[in-house]
Amino acid sequence: MSLDQLLSSLSERVREHASAIATEEAAKTSIILPMLQGLGYDVFNPAEVVPEFTADTPGKKGEKVDYAVVLDGEVRILIEAKGLQTKLEQKHLGQLYRYFSVTNTRFAILTNGQVYQFFSDLEEPNKLDSRPFFTFDLLDFGPNKIAELRKFERSNFDVDKILANAEKLKYVSAIKAFLAEELDDPSEDFVKLVASKVYDGRISASVREMVGSAIRAAFNDLVRDGVRNRLSTALNDDTTEEDLPEVEPGSDIVTTQEEIEGMLTIRAIVRDVIDAGRVDLRDAKSYCAVLVDANNRKPLARLHLNRKQWYVGLFDTEKEERVPIESLNDLFAHSERLRATAARYTA
Repeated sequence: MSLDQLLSSLSERVREHASAIATEEAAKTSIILPMLQGLGYDVFNPAEVVPEFTADTPGKKGEKVDYAVVLDGEVRILIEAKGLQTKLEQKHLGQLYRYFSVTNTRFAILTNGQVYQFFSDLEEPNKLDSRPFFTFDLLDFGPNKIAELRKFERSNFDVDKILANAEKLKYVSAIKAFLAEELDDPSEDFVKLVASKVYDGRISASVREMVGSAIRAAFNDLVRDGVRNRLSTALNDDTTEEDLPEVEPGSDIVTTQEEIEGMLTIRAIVRDVIDAGRVDLRDAKSYCAVLVDANNRKPLARLHLNRKQWYVGLFDTEKEERVPIESLNDLFAHSERLRATAARYTA
């Protein structure tokens, strides 16, 4: 099973069995260990994935970290696990703080099975940062997140390469969280800042209220107008404005953000088989076709997203086979079938 398929499977497991994975032990066996195994680590080798890891820590005895990943005789990653229902907070970092300082590791993971927070010592050597530099959520990930996660695969693990991008990731993550909060519910200081840039005159209470409402509306417009460009950048694609699907003015066919994102996800999946520029979208009333060379005779997939139950139509057999999906992340579970279809059009 590929990593993409595993992540889709684990995502479905979290959705369907959340109540049964409430305890720490359940999270370990049903999600965390399979995740480590999917990254290439031998979870059955106690010398490589060490359970209940202990080390000498000043003034503390009998405390343990749930797992330590050991490569070439060195501790590379410390992992502290919690139950799925646990909201990960700074108070859960206590043991990781202590053990981080007495090992040679540069990375620690705090996880409840669904969310994986990756920490390092970017601010002060040999002292665990208080904020993660990367967070992976099994219920909210895309190709760019998977690409970052792959850096922690056993076969790709390179401390220097990971750290080279870690500091940027850390601050990008923090800024995104700040902006998301401000754009959802703008603070008074943020509203004043924006108002001072766009409004001439005295900034009264009514002006602040108007600007706060305008901030939310402007952000929604930016998301809607820029989604394809942002996704294309994340996928390292060459998509331009000319690539956007066109709909005749007055048409009752509406190409949704989910359909665009679905096409770009499929494009990313098959890009190692076929040139990504050949994959595009053609919308219809009842489905959205993902085609090669804009040719109806070269269907790659169909996205049926205009109903409560979503489906992806696959064409690696003689006729379209509709497969139910819960989210666009589930497309990764069908990567091999999509690539097999794309291979037909390589000539």
